[in-house]
Amino acid sequence: MNALNMNISALFAGKPQPFGPRKSPSSIIKTAHESLNVVSDGATEDEQGNKKLHGGPQMALHQFAQASYIALQNAFPKTAYLMSIGSIGENISAAHMHEDNVFIGDIYQMGEVVVQVSSPRAPCSKINQRYGQKKIDLFILEHGITGWYFRVLQSGVLKVGDSIELTHRNEQPVSVKTLMHMSKPPEGISFSEGELQAALTTEGLAPEWQDKLQRRISALTRG
Repeated sequence: MNALNMNISALFAGKPQPFGPRKSPSSIIKTAHESLNVVSDGATEDEQGNKKLHGGPQMALHQFAQASYIALQNAFPKTAYLMSIGSIGENISAAHMHEDNVFIGDIYQMGEVVVQVSSPRAPCSKINQRYGQKKIDLFILEHGITGWYFRVLQSGVLKVGDSIELTHRNEQPVSVKTLMHMSKPPEGISFSEGELQAALTTEGLAPEWQDKLQRRISALTRG
């Protein structure tokens, strides 16, 4: 099913450390690894600082698009030198994959590991703290360049250079960017109840995002 010859460019993992003005534990700062041991709730080399908001089976691994770093560098030139691949806290990096061509429910074979796209990553203020500049999280949200989470369908070892093969895509797929915009539509963009309902029932969508869309539908019908 792949239109592109894709491979893992880089892998990252980290352990919680004091971060930001409150010194709250966070693993947004990660280091490069040649391989990761992937289990049902993530990589054994990786650990989340706040397990209520990050990690777990629905957010086991995070991938951020390489093209999105270029967009951030162009939008925030003063801190562009800090915006290197891996710096936003992702686990996986690969060329050509981005929020417009990755869809909820997509299943990928990555080496011996099988993963499924479950949801976008909702940006938070830690991204601003990471780069020392305000409103980066708002830019990411507005442009839908959030990256995405995977759930793990088959455990194994991920290695840099492993091939990435798309093995399944839903018949009426919803892109990561479209779903992010459905959650909080940018100015000038709107979605019908039917579009929201179709996204709500798309195969592979994480329960948390099902709840978000249901609230959007309820608000739309009330309004």
